[in-house]
Amino acid sequence: MQEKILFPHSKIRRIQEDMIKEVITAFENGEHAIIHAPTGLGKTAATLSVALPFALKKKLTVFFLTSRHTQHHIAIDTLRLIKKKFKVDFNVTDIIGKQWMCALGEVDKLYSNEFTEYCKKLREEGNCEFYLNTKKKSGKVSVKALQILETLKSLGPMHCDKLKEICIKEGLCPYEMATLLAKESDIVIADYYYIFNPKIRDVFFNKSEKELEKSIIIIDEAHNLPKRCRELLSFNLSSFMLERGKKESTKFGFDETHRYLMIIEEALEKLRLGTKKDKDERLVKKEDFFNEINSKIDYNLLVDDFNFVGGEVREKQKQSYIGSIGNFLEAWLGQDKGFARILSERVRAKRRDLVLSYRCLDPSFVSKEVIARAYSIICMSGTLTPTKMYADLLGFENVRQRVFESPFPKKNKLALIVPGATTRFRKRKDEEFEKIAKIVSEIVNLIPGNSLVFFPSYELRDKIYLKLIGLCKKDVLIERPRLKKEEKKELLEIFKRYKNKGACLLCVTAGSFGEGIDLPGDFLKGVIVVGLPLEKPDLEVMELIDYYDEKYGKGWMYGYIFPAMIRTMQNAGRCIRSSKDRGVVVFLDERYIDRKYYSCFPPDYGITISRNYKERIKEFFDETL
Repeated sequence: MQEKILFPHSKIRRIQEDMIKEVITAFENGEHAIIHAPTGLGKTAATLSVALPFALKKKLTVFFLTSRHTQHHIAIDTLRLIKKKFKVDFNVTDIIGKQWMCALGEVDKLYSNEFTEYCKKLREEGNCEFYLNTKKKSGKVSVKALQILETLKSLGPMHCDKLKEICIKEGLCPYEMATLLAKESDIVIADYYYIFNPKIRDVFFNKSEKELEKSIIIIDEAHNLPKRCRELLSFNLSSFMLERGKKESTKFGFDETHRYLMIIEEALEKLRLGTKKDKDERLVKKEDFFNEINSKIDYNLLVDDFNFVGGEVREKQKQSYIGSIGNFLEAWLGQDKGFARILSERVRAKRRDLVLSYRCLDPSFVSKEVIARAYSIICMSGTLTPTKMYADLLGFENVRQRVFESPFPKKNKLALIVPGATTRFRKRKDEEFEKIAKIVSEIVNLIPGNSLVFFPSYELRDKIYLKLIGLCKKDVLIERPRLKKEEKKELLEIFKRYKNKGACLLCVTAGSFGEGIDLPGDFLKGVIVVGLPLEKPDLEVMELIDYYDEKYGKGWMYGYIFPAMIRTMQNAGRCIRSSKDRGVVVFLDERYIDRKYYSCFPPDYGITISRNYKERIKEFFDETL
């Protein structure tokens, strides 16, 4: 097996070796694989060390897909080690979204489709100096760009931030330079959208001269893929967008478009009047909205007008709500099967906002083409159980499925279900909040170091926090909603500084710290997951359940229970990040002992139900000392 791998480290661990064998078999047979591989197994090294030599031999391209910035760094570091250790010649491109690689300022505030139009216009009119320095009007690559390309190749593998820094310094377009580098690269590290968004894929593959049929695709954190695929085919129209669109039409003198926006606004309001007073959402039919507009103005004419006007507006101010509305109107004409059309009403900045949604329910509409065409796909994650569910949702057939155990010593983790309270909706009262606060504070006070506590929502977290502050003996930190990248980093650094004294950071399951952060060693000694982060059973969730029930016979499990448990396990996974870490993971809710939830824990998790949690935790940490 040794000649088939370029393993960057000194030793291959036993479980890691099993995963490597699985990946080799998949590649040799041109098969796909879904692999549940817990934290610490070394997924990145195991897959890249096999994929690279196989791709070089077969003249294929490896795409390593990840949505996490930190994972880009890990992949690059792994490939650097391989290059240094084996002296093998290969090229790597690390690329993120074109918008985030742009050398121009203030483009981060644009919607993706708006940036696409803005960038296209600048290039066509010759107003982007970075692009002009990179490519001539004929499309031929400039001499300077070719020179810097050689520099990038000699310095690689490098992270996209470094590539961007070098290109901007040289006055070149970072994205165009990345695509030139990709043309000569054996491995491309990118976001999911570079493969699963057909528009982005087609443009990128055309520029970099890649073929899906000659691609090995490694998908990291693949538990996120179904949702990302669904989002690609989902669209919203809101009264807020219409209000902004009207201001645009007035500002730039598009009087006819303003009248059209009024027609859409009236159609939306008419749909609202058909909703019962005690309901804030309802299903609608394609014809309900289409016919109401079409009776006053030709619907297709409207789409054409909005797309044209949107382009005109973007020339003047980059962003256009009118253009976004045009995109929605076009999408609304799509198929019904596998989609939900929902009208909902919500409060936004103390104002009522009507939202008409066209929501995709079936991720396989996006993923099936990739699965059918790619040479081999490896889906991997530490929370990829049950693998059968992912095979179903993404549209895999005859796919290899493996579940590996954690490589970490079992004695290093104490995993407890504490059934002494619940966040069940009908029990959300002061009495229950006091119970939760008491248990959380008792556990946090016993843990000799930092603790993360996750709640299903900010509202619930804040109510329990008020009960907790008088009971917790440690400093309590709070995660605010919608933290910016720098704010998140700053809070994490403050939390780390408490490693000796110990502090408690109260977070939300779907917030900034739910997944994708590492606190190895003494930075974190305990995680408490309070309640079950079940989605609000709104119409979209119920439609999802019905659709999965009809298609797979597992609506509630696939559409409601497993997604909540995956979020729970991601939260819990923040605790043990290396073989030397020791810590306590507590699942605080009586529902965790229910079979339908309990059965979702991985077979090797070693979970124990305990009401004597204080004694168990004290004993666990006493053994450490």
